[in-house]
Amino acid sequence: MVLSFFYKSALIFIIGPSAASIILFEIILNTMAMFNHSNINIPMKIDKSLRFFVVTPDMHRVHHSIERSEYNTNFGFNLSIWDFLFKTYKSAPILGQQGMEIGLKYFREEKYISPLVLLKMPFLKGHDDS
Repeated sequence: MVLSFFYKSALIFIIGPSAASIILFEIILNTMAMFNHSNINIPMKIDKSLRFFVVTPDMHRVHHSIERSEYNTNFGFNLSIWDFLFKTYKSAPILGQQGMEIGLKYFREEKYISPLVLLKMPFLKGHDDS
């Protein structure tokens, strides 16, 4: 988030967009992030067509799987073209949307699911799940 702030600030300084443009960009960016992290059930026929242009909730959810072959895919949360270009697109999880487990394998115990631990989590030593 800090890096994003400085990156955006530098671009604003260099390009000099209007305040309205900046606000519109942030509204679109945050709306799309909330949309594809939502639990909206889009009919599959519509979802398949829509994901050629934008990242849908079902498409992005694969990125949150506990399986490495799935969480290393579908990184985008706005335009899906990036996942197609960089060959990181995965159409569906192996066990389907209903069978897929989301989260992190090594933080599934009860002791890790408290507000205090969640705030500390970015500073904990990393885990290798290979």
